[in-house]
Amino acid sequence: MSELYNAITLSTHGMKAQSTRVRVISENLANSDTAAARPNENPYTRKTITFKNTLDRTIDANTVEVSKIRDDTKKPYPVKYMPDHPGADANGYVKMPNVDSVVELMDMREAQRSYEANLGMLDQSRSMVNRTIDMLR
Repeated sequence: MSELYNAITLSTHGMKAQSTRVRVISENLANSDTAAARPNENPYTRKTITFKNTLDRTIDANTVEVSKIRDDTKKPYPVKYMPDHPGADANGYVKMPNVDSVVELMDMREAQRSYEANLGMLDQSRSMVNRTIDMLR
């Protein structure tokens, strides 16, 4: 029975990690059109998330946790011609966020599938626990 509870714990760790991933992706999408407010200022910077395995000694298993949420400084900021914008430089170009909506939507879909897989395992484990309890009655 404790193995089933361990499976539930593992699934909840996975769901929590994917929930954080969805939050970061949502933040990226929400700010994907937020231009720089002033010339020579950087706009919103895309956030990336990394995970790590952590040994949970209570269940003696590796669980997933969020390792870091950091800015994506590798991808350059695209520029857009908007001469009337307050963030425009002398040539009329404004720095835009380095967020690609298509990439974010694909990441969101993957996070959703991972979350659903963990939820399925949680439901299956819970069902097995309930059936075992029913058999013992």
